[in-house]
Amino acid sequence: MNLKMKYRPFGLTGLQMPVLTCGGMRYHYKWQDLRPDEVPHAAQENLAKTLHRAFELGINHFETARGYGSSEMQMGQVLGDFPRDQIIVQTKVAPAKNRADFRRKFETSLQLLKLDRVDLLGIHGINNPETLDWSLRPGGALEEALKLKEEGLVGQVGFSSHGPVEILLAAINTGLFAYVNLHWYWVNPFTRPAVEAAKARQMGVLIISPNDKGGRLWDPPPSFRALTQPLEPMVFGGLFCLAHPGVNTLSIGAARPEDFEVHLKTVALIEQADELLAPILKRLEAVQLEALGPQWRGEWWQGIPPYETLPGQVNVAEILRLWVHAKAFGLVQWGQSRYNMLGHANHWFPGNPAVNFNESALRASLKNHPLQNEILPALTEAHHLLANPEKIAGPRNSGG
Repeated sequence: MNLKMKYRPFGLTGLQMPVLTCGGMRYHYKWQDLRPDEVPHAAQENLAKTLHRAFELGINHFETARGYGSSEMQMGQVLGDFPRDQIIVQTKVAPAKNRADFRRKFETSLQLLKLDRVDLLGIHGINNPETLDWSLRPGGALEEALKLKEEGLVGQVGFSSHGPVEILLAAINTGLFAYVNLHWYWVNPFTRPAVEAAKARQMGVLIISPNDKGGRLWDPPPSFRALTQPLEPMVFGGLFCLAHPGVNTLSIGAARPEDFEVHLKTVALIEQADELLAPILKRLEAVQLEALGPQWRGEWWQGIPPYETLPGQVNVAEILRLWVHAKAFGLVQWGQSRYNMLGHANHWFPGNPAVNFNESALRASLKNHPLQNEILPALTEAHHLLANPEKIAGPRNSGG
């Protein structure tokens, strides 16, 4: 293995995981299943070079999903280049109402990857009560996944989630999963309790999309770049996650072979993470205090009801999270990219934007929150700051 790469035990899976993993969502050709002859040579060559570069760097964990279009098929053309006992292959399959459908999807994944087993199988997208139920109920996806493990087709079973912390904790606390892929970063403190719970259960923890959903750190505004000095924003974001003792690895969604290079700086600085992060975090806290005032310090999101229970299903907590970071730190483009998904993304990013809601009803729903008088003006400001009129959707459910 590459001596410059660092490895951590992936919970109790028995696997030594590189602290960076090669995510397969950005280098595939299309979001649809394709035959190999439908992929242009240049596109397939780019994917092959990306996987080979990862392996050269000691990044021997390759992650994909049945829902990633041509990714599995394209990876399957390349995985045979590597010694099978030196790579860790993970795919993910969405839960289905029928366990037979889940198995069929997995068998398709295995066929496309040209493997007789995968090391890690994640139930993909346990994001809401319905997908949680499809996964955990008798005869559900988890039962079938564990059967696949018994049959030797799967090494370890975990899950991935874009969902709220309550859903994450419900799945983690079953004690039935070996690992979890989740979103937790400096810009998303909501899910930290899930990282803590997974650590307590000695589960493997893989952080999804630390550079894009973690703040669009690959294209930050100059003002934010200045705040994270002497670290580049992506290095700051990566060190923030890897400094947590419960985090094992970060998914790097490389689109090209050279995309790994900046992240090698993160690996080199892991032992200095606390020392390097402390002054940056102190600086960021001071900037937020000046921009938003003391009332927005601490865990301001505690006590905000779930979006499903709010008038118009306005996702208040998520909108305020985007607003806090856009207003205080200039992360407006990132906030816009997320905000304009509201109303469009189903359970992957649920709830509605702050438009055309019943103001008095929403105020009444927030009457017990200490920031009840600040929240509605902040929602209005967030909409003006982040909304794209061509993309924004009105509430799916304007009642309640």
